[in-house]
Amino acid sequence: VQLQACGGGLVQAGGSLKLSCVASGRTFSSYGVGWFRQAPGKEREFVAAISWHGRNTGYVDSVKGRFTISRDNAKNAVFLQMNSLKPEDTAVYYCAADSRGYYTSNYHAYDYWGQGTVVTVSS
Repeated sequence: VQLQACGGGLVQAGGSLKLSCVASGRTFSSYGVGWFRQAPGKEREFVAAISWHGRNTGYVDSVKGRFTISRDNAKNAVFLQMNSLKPEDTAVYYCAADSRGYYTSNYHAYDYWGQGTVVTVSS
């Protein structure tokens, strides 16, 4: 399965962006999907994840209450709504798919990765 992440851009602090992760090549309705990010000079970190059916989600503490992950399996897409953005949210955001269908923060559990989309939050 190929993943395409998009929706990044430049936004002022306090603003919002909605990232999309669209799958092609195979339906990924049975896959768990996660979002990760990597800021300059830092390691890639977990942001949010959603189970294959969408009933289970998980977030890193720093984005709880601000970010929402959702999915539309009919469209082969997963979304990350990001509100109240902060400069520390600046990073390249990646989506990834876990063929087991789970939602997990474990980087190594994911089988497929998208190419990343850049989010820049100015102060």
